[in-house]
Amino acid sequence: MYQVIARKYRPQTFAELIGQEHVKTTLENAIAQRRIAHGYIFSGQRGTGKTTVARIMARCLNCIQGPTATPCGVCASCLETASGGAPDVIEIDAASNRGINEMRELRENVRYRPARDRYKVFIVDEAHQITSEAFNALLKTLEEPPEWVVFILCTTESHKIPATIVSRCQQFSFRSVDFGQLVERMQWIAQQEGITADAETFSVLAQAGEGSVRDSLSALDQAIACCGTELKAVEVRGLLGMFSLDSLGAVATALAAADSKAMLDVVADLEANGRSLQHFSRELARYFRNLLVVKISRGVTKLVAASPPEQEALGKVAAQFSEEDLTRYLRLSLDLFRDLQSSLQPRLHLELGLLRLVHAGKLQSIEEAIAGIGSAPAPSARPAPTVPPVSRSPASAAPGTPPGPVPSPDSHGGDSRSKLHAALLEAKQTYVADALEHSELTESAQEWIFTTPKLYAMNLKHGDFAALVQKVAGRPVKVTIKIGETQREAAPAAAPATQTDEVATRALEHPEVKRFQELFPDSQVRTVRNLKDA
Repeated sequence: MYQVIARKYRPQTFAELIGQEHVKTTLENAIAQRRIAHGYIFSGQRGTGKTTVARIMARCLNCIQGPTATPCGVCASCLETASGGAPDVIEIDAASNRGINEMRELRENVRYRPARDRYKVFIVDEAHQITSEAFNALLKTLEEPPEWVVFILCTTESHKIPATIVSRCQQFSFRSVDFGQLVERMQWIAQQEGITADAETFSVLAQAGEGSVRDSLSALDQAIACCGTELKAVEVRGLLGMFSLDSLGAVATALAAADSKAMLDVVADLEANGRSLQHFSRELARYFRNLLVVKISRGVTKLVAASPPEQEALGKVAAQFSEEDLTRYLRLSLDLFRDLQSSLQPRLHLELGLLRLVHAGKLQSIEEAIAGIGSAPAPSARPAPTVPPVSRSPASAAPGTPPGPVPSPDSHGGDSRSKLHAALLEAKQTYVADALEHSELTESAQEWIFTTPKLYAMNLKHGDFAALVQKVAGRPVKVTIKIGETQREAAPAAAPATQTDEVATRALEHPEVKRFQELFPDSQVRTVRNLKDA
């Protein structure tokens, strides 16, 4: 009879176990030192090896050469434990044996010595489903069992295990298996089975498992049944209902171009091909999450379950967006996935959600809005600011310093400022460019120092500003932002009345002020105050 791959290649020793190094090392040392506890709780997501490790533990304890961390695998106890027929290894499914009567029977069974082996091992699967009354009936037995009894409770929801039970056991948390380890395991199994597949196919199967070895191997079994001994990524994706980076990238392309029609075409294509819209929204949220992580990591990272070539492709897409944009898209896509779970019109919800993504890309950030208050409409539309020459009088000069003109702090960086300003405008970071206009640059081989009023300091601390400085400089330089008065912002101690009137007139002529007065006809402007002097 055919045996599925997940069972056929189930680890029989600690050496065959992939991942879970913290669990494996602790249990091996405990067995070697004969410090074997009477109760264990194995918790973690599905398919990460909880029941498998419980069986390995039973083999280690009852092997004819044991207790040993390396069971022989040929004695009657090892063979029967592996096949599930050992008389002294009792496996209980708590999903169907969860009541107080079943726990009373278990408690009676504990009283009797093992029929043949050294220990009587009780493996309780889905232990969180045991009722509170049943757990209470088991409390005393679990706290002080006979010397020949070992309890191993396996659960995917450890928070549902009563604290009184947890305090009587040693708890081990099983982690999701690393993406690379999972791919290597499937490649080895495929070689044993005579299956040929490329790296992308194994990547797809590993992604389908989401860190679960059993789920990935079940997907591999399904793919072999469908495609034979030669697996192709396109066919496997179609079989598992997964979406390629190209199909998800169509959304990113539409976002970059702010193309609402392209978004509607994406939904129409999904509907025409009978794809699950709910599944697409889930994959889209994961896609934006991966884009954000790759953007932050600036290279290949273990935080993304994808092969290096796939991560490079993600990096190229992520370069089109800022971290703020990707964070906004991730939040909206998660909301979309939640809404689709209960939607009676999933297509309409998906179309609306994708159009929201397009409109969200057009929103102005709060930093840009704050920086734009009271400033001119666009930096490129107004003339470049002029700085009057500043000279130092003999009376104000420091002792021993000849009178003469004082060099501007950015006298060495004027050309660099212009290049940086142009680069900021090209990157559409107008509010950062505006802050640069009000700042001064002191440039050296290792460091660029920007001196700016407090009002503009936040804009220059934007995440992409330092990276753009490095690009303009053409070398690694330290970027330092100092808060202070600059010659560009310096004003006379007492402004003439004519200058004050000119400032007020200019403020009242500002388009935003006029628009405010149109919305509120009865409003009055009583005074004009320069916020930078506040």
